[in-house]
Amino acid sequence: MPETIALSLDSIYQLAYQAMRDNGADHDNADALANTIFTAERDGSVSHGLFRMPAYIKSLKSGKVKGNASPTVSTPTASIVKCHGDNGFAPIVQRMAIPHLIKAAKDQGVAVLAMTHTHHMAALWPEVEALADENLAGLACVSYMPMVAPSGAGKAFFGTNPIAFAWPRPGKHPMVFDMATASMAMGEVQVAKREGHSVPEGTGLDADGNPTTDPAAIADGGVLLPFGGHKGSAIAMMVELLAGGLIGEAFSYEARERDNGDGGPPQGGQFILALNPEKLAGAGWADHSDGFFERLTGMGDVRLPGGRRFINRQDTGPRHINKALIDTISADITDPSAILK
Repeated sequence: MPETIALSLDSIYQLAYQAMRDNGADHDNADALANTIFTAERDGSVSHGLFRMPAYIKSLKSGKVKGNASPTVSTPTASIVKCHGDNGFAPIVQRMAIPHLIKAAKDQGVAVLAMTHTHHMAALWPEVEALADENLAGLACVSYMPMVAPSGAGKAFFGTNPIAFAWPRPGKHPMVFDMATASMAMGEVQVAKREGHSVPEGTGLDADGNPTTDPAAIADGGVLLPFGGHKGSAIAMMVELLAGGLIGEAFSYEARERDNGDGGPPQGGQFILALNPEKLAGAGWADHSDGFFERLTGMGDVRLPGGRRFINRQDTGPRHINKALIDTISADITDPSAILK
């Protein structure tokens, strides 16, 4: 197994924050992204934590992403929130726009957030969990660059096109799932490549179009497959339309065409839908849905999605981070010894 280094959660935040600051981000942008990295590592989403930092740094160095982005929010109608991300990373855009989405959904019952001109490469569950914490149901999706072959094709056309959903449970942890419409998120494939273990059959094809369980063959010139064949392919298509066509942003192939190839996240959009059960279902909605969850989990070895993240969250101890990854990030920090002590 690769060598690891134990880092406290505070050191993980500081490492991400300083890497952003030393490569051109201002405080607000660096803080928002570092919190995203911290949250991912805390909750066990390793493929969306520090693993993403080298790509974030490359995007700042190339000038593709603005480290001092100042997103602007507008509300063309009472239930539509739009946020122009000023070509910044998604966390700063979400930090500014989601409070407006929450207010609109509480007032109107249903509201949509259209994020454009932004660079998203993180997990989706923090956005929808933030809605659930306000007793709102949330649905979010984002497209990426082509990595997934549609059902019946052998070349990439869709992004991994994740979709996340959260259901509020007042007084309890919300039900939250976050999944790629690909058979596996590319970040997870890349982690498997780094760690030296195989991936399940059906994950992807190699460069010659042959099925493979070798993550390197998929990540280096191969292609991912959608989960569930034509069903997953249809959902991936839906994500393209919601996160691209509906909000006036790029489809995955357009994102690739205009990207500078620095290895960081492309410019694109994010679609977030917030729904207010109190206004739609009325009083008693929480007890009603809890009865559903109790019956569901009583059917055997059934667990609600997202439960492992909440368990991981209770552990405030250090996380064991790949040493080579830390070395890579540290090379772009002026004084990493002040953090890695």
